[in-house]
Amino acid sequence: MPEPEPPARIGILGGTFDPPHAGHVAAARAVIEQVGLDRLLLVVANDPWQKSGQRAISPAEDRYALTEALAGEIPGAEASRLEIERGGPSYSVDTAEAVLAATGEAGLAAELFLVVGADLVPELASWHRVEDLQRLVTLAVVSRPTGLAPAPALGWRVVRVDGPQVAVSSSDVRDLLASGRPVEGMVPEAVIRCIRRRGLYAVP
Repeated sequence: MPEPEPPARIGILGGTFDPPHAGHVAAARAVIEQVGLDRLLLVVANDPWQKSGQRAISPAEDRYALTEALAGEIPGAEASRLEIERGGPSYSVDTAEAVLAATGEAGLAAELFLVVGADLVPELASWHRVEDLQRLVTLAVVSRPTGLAPAPALGWRVVRVDGPQVAVSSSDVRDLLASGRPVEGMVPEAVIRCIRRRGLYAVP
């Protein structure tokens, strides 16, 4: 009998992507290469519950369009509407369950890797249905090679990824764009073009 196909290695990189930037590109490429992913889903949060009420969030459809533009820069990555179509607050455990259900319906087995920055590890205990999430995924913890060692992720299966030295954040990009300053080098050109087409972040 032929050997069964190994499970597909699927990464989930969720985020607000408001806007996506060069740091997302570098982290995604590092995870795909070092973890050996078959696919990386860039999952756009519908309602990022941990940020709601703290600042104005761009509409989900705008953020999805920007993430599609970003995915074009990363072989093996694709923008995902899972959380937008589900509606309501965006929880990683629901997304993991949906990805596993979809691959199962397609007759495929999957191994899921949830991509998080090392700075998020101390917050994981507060995440929605965290024990269920621990059973469903392996954490791919991205940390800077010269940074401090990540905090231990107790109760999780973990792979560590040497991440990029890219000093950029979405808030930095928003502030620069709102003040009319350039963001070339911080944001892929395809994303900048999409920002301009959609009139986001007060860009003329």
